[in-house]
Amino acid sequence: MHDLLAEAKVCHLGVVVGEGDDAHPVVLPTVCAADPDGPDEGGTLYLHGSVAARSLVAALDRTICVTVTLLDGIVAARSAFHHSMNYRSAVVIGRPRVVTEEIERARALDLIVDQVVPGRAATLRPHTRKELAATVVLALALHEASVKIRAGGPGDEPADVEAGTWGGHIPLRLVADAAIPAPECGDAPVPDDIRTLVQRLGRA
Repeated sequence: MHDLLAEAKVCHLGVVVGEGDDAHPVVLPTVCAADPDGPDEGGTLYLHGSVAARSLVAALDRTICVTVTLLDGIVAARSAFHHSMNYRSAVVIGRPRVVTEEIERARALDLIVDQVVPGRAATLRPHTRKELAATVVLALALHEASVKIRAGGPGDEPADVEAGTWGGHIPLRLVADAAIPAPECGDAPVPDDIRTLVQRLGRA
């Protein structure tokens, strides 16, 4: 699970918003970062967003669900029934807490930045008071979590295999093209953190 969470660029936060007859589930994409050695049972998953975000406000007093899915391939079977996907997924459930302690909050925000571009946080200026005041950080224990994985080719029926139809799987992966600098960068070289990420996710 920790390997999967370390690789993920996007997670989905599921929370029920509203009360009574107006209550309904909302699932939103966001960035999360895991700290296996975090202060919560089983480690800590951190989420962040605007203090005005309705989903995060609603998450403070109820159980939430965070999911991560990495798509690894398309499974082309010999029957429609056995077509599938190769994937790795994790589900984390629990009641989050607001991170208010200054050191933990700073570490959580650095982890979230580094989740997107590893090593990036160390190259950036400190957060301003205004930015911190506008940001809420939630921590969710990794204690109640599950992982599901599918890999390999199709699980076809023997009769379908004997019929001679082609079956197999098509591997998929996230790739990056060359970094495009902002116009203000001029001829400044691409920094090491960005170059390393592009190389790691570069096309074969």
